[in-house]
Amino acid sequence: MPSLELKTNATISDLNTFALEFSKRSAEILGKPEGYITVSVVPVPIMTFAGTMEPAFTLMVTSLDNITPEKNDVYSKELAQFLKEKLGLKADRGYITFFDPGRAYLGYQGTTFATIFGK
Repeated sequence: MPSLELKTNATISDLNTFALEFSKRSAEILGKPEGYITVSVVPVPIMTFAGTMEPAFTLMVTSLDNITPEKNDVYSKELAQFLKEKLGLKADRGYITFFDPGRAYLGYQGTTFATIFGK
């Protein structure tokens, strides 16, 4: 169920193509089937980082059962590489936040993942 929300002031020439590439690569990085991945790409015309308007980003990664300090290091490196390769974003121009809300705090199909998969 990973959900990734990217906000950036970087120029994205084809949002649909980028979003589909981001979805596929995110599934690979997080080790989850792409059928469970949700990606939102939010162009932000005005974004500052470190006091400048140079291209920057924030990325929120929400996922169940695979967010750990050790894995987050790997995820951060690989996601940053993807953003640099596809959008020219430097790793020191944004933050990546990792969040595991817990199965009881994520709804799906009118219930929660705690009900679907157990505690």
